Amino acid sequence: MSQPRLARIRAALESGLQPCALELEDESHRHAGHAGARDGRGHFRVRVVSEAFAGKLPLARHRIVYAALGELMQTDIHALSIQALTPAESEQAG
Repeated sequence: MSQPRLARIRAALESGLQPCALELEDESHRHAGHAGARDGRGHFRVRVVSEAFAGKLPLARHRIVYAALGELMQTDIHALSIQALTPAESEQAG
């Protein structure tokens, strides 16, 4: 069930952000029984490295990610943990 969902999320992020690195993890299993998970939407963690974040503060970066995901935020995603980095920041982090 979550594989098509992961593919849709990945495709939206790749299309919207042209990342040089993208890690996406479905953490929904950790939230089974959680009130917010009952509607069928999932919990995800994403680490995305993109030039789109250059010169942007963390809140603006999160908004860029949400914009790239568009309607998926309403239909597929209940919670999203975001790490949004520029390529230079990613290199510094190791």
